[in-house]
Amino acid sequence: PVLFKEELKNVETKEGGTAVLHCEISKADAPVEWRKGGKVLEPSTKYEMKVKGSVAELIIHGVEPGDS
Repeated sequence: PVLFKEELKNVETKEGGTAVLHCEISKADAPVEWRKGGKVLEPSTKYEMKVKGSVAELIIHGVEPGDS
C-alpha cells in the first residue's frame, strides 16, 4: 500500500490568491486522488494537480473562503 511520508500542512493565502498543498507518499508516481469533503476534485481552471516523483501537489487558483 501507498503511505504518507509527509502529510498535508495548513497553508494560508489571501483571498483571490493561489494556494499550493503538497504531501509526500511512499511510492513515486502513484496515482493520487484529491478530495474536498467527499467529492473528488477534477483538474480545472481552479484546481491543478501535479505529481513529481513521490511529491503530490494540489494548486488552488483564485482562493475563496469556501476553499478552507
